[in-house]
Amino acid sequence: MRVGIIGASGYGGGELLRNLHNHPNVSLELLVSNSTQGEQLTEQFPQFHTILDLPLNGFNASEISEQVDILFFATPAGIAKNHAPDFADKGIQCIDLSGDFRLKNGSIYMEWYKNTPAPQEYLEKATYGLPELYRNKIKKSSFISNPGCYPTAAMLGMAPALKSNLANLSVPIIVDGKTGVSGAGRKPSTGIIYAEINENTKAYNLGSHRHTPEMEQAAAEITGTDSRISFNPHIVPMTRGILCTVYIQLDKTISSTGVIQLYEEFYKDDSFIRIRPESNLPATKDVYGTNYCDIGISVDKRTNVLSIISVIDNLGKGAATQAIQNMNLINGWDEQTGLDTVPVYP
Repeated sequence: MRVGIIGASGYGGGELLRNLHNHPNVSLELLVSNSTQGEQLTEQFPQFHTILDLPLNGFNASEISEQVDILFFATPAGIAKNHAPDFADKGIQCIDLSGDFRLKNGSIYMEWYKNTPAPQEYLEKATYGLPELYRNKIKKSSFISNPGCYPTAAMLGMAPALKSNLANLSVPIIVDGKTGVSGAGRKPSTGIIYAEINENTKAYNLGSHRHTPEMEQAAAEITGTDSRISFNPHIVPMTRGILCTVYIQLDKTISSTGVIQLYEEFYKDDSFIRIRPESNLPATKDVYGTNYCDIGISVDKRTNVLSIISVIDNLGKGAATQAIQNMNLINGWDEQTGLDTVPVYP
């Protein structure tokens, strides 16, 4: 099938290219980047020299419609909502990485994204693309809203506990997130230049990060009730990776071993989720450059708090490789096609 990428010159676009290049069922046909149109791909990504010799084009809706069967939107928020519905109506499979269709309530999108939402019919039409939780819905869809990077790590970490009614939901769930600098995108800004971020760690957007309502929406679908999440993100001096520590006040007494067994059963059919043995906690390097999510578990018997360590590559499972996983599902291909990659280490 013929693939196009809108926003091909960003980090997410580059990671899509790296993984789609070796995918046996697709051919890369069209790359769109308004900010760098007229350049060759290798001017933005020299690593593709002699591997992919493709031009970066401006946006032309009619040309795109004629050239692709599958379209990835690796764009900032606020762009896909204006264009993806038209392509979806033409029968083109659309996978949006930006977040424009994640929140089903347009008013909540407006509040957190400070932008006009997509038409309600398309918010409802778009399937939330977290495969381990919504696999059957994704298989029946052709319009996918790829989850955010933090919500991917956090929800994969907390879903089994919520599904098993382990959580005391009268108190907020706390999500402490750490991300590499690539999570801020490729556009230069003062806060992420080397002198600012090297040997430095800082919190940002406390209480106002737009991934918060996405987590709460997913948690509410699992529990059947409103679930309050206190999300505290931090940027750390590494290029890529996310580590989320989720703190859940337990509603019953259970050991770390018991929770691990529960998680292993919950994810027994999910090849990209790896549950660690007791006292073996994951690190971001363990999933570097892949679609894996590694999860570690610890129960503090004194406070009856469950701590869940969930790590992903923010550009992989948090963006591009998860989008490809969704593409595989909607086309009936093996879920691991093009994604069976061993993590890069060190």
